[in-house]
Amino acid sequence: MSMKKLLSKARQAIQDFDMIQENDKIAVGLSGGKDSLTLLHILKNYQKFSPQKFELIAITLNPGGVDNSPLYKLCEDLEVPFYEIQTNIKEVVFDIRKEKNPCSLCANLRRGALNSNAKKLGCNKVALGHHKDDAIETFLMSMFYEGRVNCFSPKSYMDNQDLTIIRPMVYIEEYMTKKITKDCNYPVIENPCLANGHTKRQDIKELITKLNIDMPGVKNHIFGALNNSEKLFIWDKYKIK
Repeated sequence: MSMKKLLSKARQAIQDFDMIQENDKIAVGLSGGKDSLTLLHILKNYQKFSPQKFELIAITLNPGGVDNSPLYKLCEDLEVPFYEIQTNIKEVVFDIRKEKNPCSLCANLRRGALNSNAKKLGCNKVALGHHKDDAIETFLMSMFYEGRVNCFSPKSYMDNQDLTIIRPMVYIEEYMTKKITKDCNYPVIENPCLANGHTKRQDIKELITKLNIDMPGVKNHIFGALNNSEKLFIWDKYKIK
C-alpha cells in the first residue's frame, strides 16, 4: 500500500468537507493503533504540499500503565511535537464504575480529555483516525441499536469548546491502514482495553463482512447511502399527513 494512494483519498476528503484552513493548529489523537498512526503519517505528508499552511501536534492519552515510548521516537523522527497525557480512564471505567458495556463511557472520557488538552495546547482542530469502515459500522449500529439514522460527521464544530473535529480518513478503507502499517512497520501500541474484540462494534464488523460476501458490494452501497442526502426519505408523519 502506497502513501500516495492514501494521500489522494485523504486530500479528496479534506477538500470535499473543507477540513483544513490557513494557520490551523491541528492535534492528532494518537492512540498508537494502526489508524491513528496512519493518520499522523498522512497529515505529516499532506503538510508538505497543502495549499494551506498548518501546524501539527500529536496527543496520546495514557489510560493507565501503557508504555508509549515508541510514540515518542516516532514523533521525534517525524518532527511532530508529542504530548502524552496521563489519565485514570481505565480505573474509572473498569474499577470504579465496573461498566459491563464500557465503550460509551470510555469514549466520552477520552473525547473530553483529548479535546480539553488540545485546547490548552492552543489547537483549534482535532484530527481523529476514523475511516470508511468506521463510518459504515457506526451508521448501522445507530439503526440497529438506537433506532435512528445517524453517524459521526467528517467535520463538526464543538461550540462549547470552540474546537473543530475533523476525520480526514473517511474515504480510506480499513484494509488500507492495515496494509500500510504492516508494510511500513509502524510502531503499533497494543490496545490495553479489556473489552477489545468483545463489543457491539465487533459484532457489526463481522456482520458487514458476512453481508459483503453474500451480497458483493453491499458495503459500498451502505456508504453511498450515507452520502446520498438528496435521496434520503424517512417517514415524517407531520409532513406526510
